[in-house]
Amino acid sequence: MLKAGDKAPEFSIPDEDGGAVSLSDLLSDGPLVLYFYPADFTPGCTREACEIRDMHDEVLDAGVRVVGISPQNGASHARFKAKYGLQFTLLADEHKTVVKAFGVDGPLGIGVRRATYLIGRDGVIQDMVLADVRVSKHGDFIRRAVASAGR
Repeated sequence: MLKAGDKAPEFSIPDEDGGAVSLSDLLSDGPLVLYFYPADFTPGCTREACEIRDMHDEVLDAGVRVVGISPQNGASHARFKAKYGLQFTLLADEHKTVVKAFGVDGPLGIGVRRATYLIGRDGVIQDMVLADVRVSKHGDFIRRAVASAGR
């Protein structure tokens, strides 16, 4: 699993609309909160996404961008975004290449660990949190990242 101080691996995968999105594209405007989640429409992932949605304006005001990654396809992500009014990009990592590059593949290659990274504009991971069950830790992490970016 990648940790603070590691260089985030470059990637390019499709978003919910099928357009290719790379890490360097995401970092072009500033720091990035990149969060990995197991699946669209599951209770924990829905709660996490809605919590991020509810603080999205605050995140943007601090000059930070939020992007979610999970193994579902773009069509699933588009339905998930529409149903819950999510304003941020969701990336489709159907082959789990980015999941594996960040080291957040589930035990025995099953599923995805719930992890959130703060990546600086230089591509270096500044901080991260791993909490598979305690979903609220990710919202707290994002709030701290936003507060430190706003200084």
